[in-house]
Amino acid sequence: MKEIIRLTVVLTCVCMVAGFALSYVNAATKEARAYQDRLELLGALNMVLPEHDNEADKDTVDISGITYYLAKKDGNINGVAFKTSTEKGYSGLIEVIVGVDISGQIHAIGILSQKETPGLGSKIDEDWFKDQYKGKTLEGANWAVKKDNGDFEQISGATISPRAVTGAIKEGLTGYEQNKMQILGGSDVVQ
Repeated sequence: MKEIIRLTVVLTCVCMVAGFALSYVNAATKEARAYQDRLELLGALNMVLPEHDNEADKDTVDISGITYYLAKKDGNINGVAFKTSTEKGYSGLIEVIVGVDISGQIHAIGILSQKETPGLGSKIDEDWFKDQYKGKTLEGANWAVKKDNGDFEQISGATISPRAVTGAIKEGLTGYEQNKMQILGGSDVVQ
């Protein structure tokens, strides 16, 4: 009985010390992690938005849980970026960031996260795949892969991943088009 009490006391002490240590490390690194997260977001925004001179991560509009990042050049909106995602990837969640000009034409896309099969589905992160979406609009494309009579290339042996990305982008563009006036807010816009 004494042995069980001693082990329980030792284990409780070890857990308390570990808990306090984790709490301290979390608090001590909070600002550094927030700074790195911001740098990562800014890198993604700079990749998909047209040239801008504002901090797009600070010029935002939130609608229905989606954050729209506004790019401005000389004080005028010239682009919008938003994140979209799908659980329909072969290995689950795929997160995409899409940058459009104010008319809704895609400037660029980026894959923020994916866990697709290396060498197959992971090719959705290659430039040739992402570049096929440039210049497309919601109404100006058949939003399906070629195997499904659409406009977008699939990847041999990994059609599920391109289908998922294409569907996520279409869904994001639909949300942008439905909320365009609210996103742009009647402010100065570069046509």
